[in-house]
Amino acid sequence: MRKRSVLILGNFLSATGGSRGVCEELAERLPQAGWQVLSASRRRPKFLRLADMVFTAINQRRHYGVAQVDVFSGPAFLWAEMVAGTLRSLRKPFVLSLHGGNLPAFSARWPKRVQRLLASARVVTAPSAYLKEKLAALHPAVRIIPNPIDLGRYPFRARAPVRPRLIWVRAFHELYNPRLVVRTLALLAPGCPALRAEMVGPDKGDSSLQRTQAEATAVGMVDRLQFTGQVPKSEVPRLLATADVFLNTSNVDNTPVSVVEAMACGLCVVSTRVGGMPYLCQDGANALLVAPDDPPAMASAVRRLFEDSALSRTLSQGARLTASASDSPQVIEAWDQLLGSLLDSKDRPA
Repeated sequence: MRKRSVLILGNFLSATGGSRGVCEELAERLPQAGWQVLSASRRRPKFLRLADMVFTAINQRRHYGVAQVDVFSGPAFLWAEMVAGTLRSLRKPFVLSLHGGNLPAFSARWPKRVQRLLASARVVTAPSAYLKEKLAALHPAVRIIPNPIDLGRYPFRARAPVRPRLIWVRAFHELYNPRLVVRTLALLAPGCPALRAEMVGPDKGDSSLQRTQAEATAVGMVDRLQFTGQVPKSEVPRLLATADVFLNTSNVDNTPVSVVEAMACGLCVVSTRVGGMPYLCQDGANALLVAPDDPPAMASAVRRLFEDSALSRTLSQGARLTASASDSPQVIEAWDQLLGSLLDSKDRPA
């Protein structure tokens, strides 16, 4: 039997101010299943990060038997192409893991390019049925493995009745439309003096944070809105416990871990109906879904939660049940079986 060793290639940036990627969760948890894990890259500059991935794949080729590579759209897709090409030249079996709500649009623009990359992998995975369905014409055998969370770290509390405490956890970037939080608060504030909200997440540098803060000042929401910034992953459950409603305001999305974390804690999720969100959130069963960039619709959904304890209890309990499918032990078991099957196989990609 071959040595159980895996090379994980993705963005390992949480220690230097970036968001914590799913690849980091895998790298941290696979050793518990008996895997030796190598990884890349933690380099901040994009070019150096790509170079480090390729160099690590080559330099450590004697120390891993199988690899896992994250695939995103845009410029990052080129990284996956270059890394996959390197792994093929080394005759290493690898898994490609699809991420990001923009990937279907990117695939529609570059279908042959995407199809060629996916065909080069032994297995292609996705965290949701959304990406599996949208890319089925290019690769019909995408395997769904949810993004892992440690369910035990997220204490559940049924939100019924719902207090006027809202929270948003995401990076400040226009894709995630953080200003929708401010506009929603402004509509909810009249007649609700106890209304408060907290926005948690890193500044991605496109001025979204500054624009959100300026809008909060302009509409008089400064005293009701707290900007917390980025926090360690270990702090997220504590922050979620202070709120009852989770707002997801994205214009583009797939299956965000932050939403799954909120569901694990039993928060009532109000999300835009975009990308993969309807595949994760069933309206009226475990969340409420509204049109994107529609402050009146989002405010109306939040009011329903304030006024209907039976609804909020249903959503809260349904959310916890949904999140349980992402519990780390069963997700890591799925990865263990998948990687092990590749490692033990004598076949190689053509």
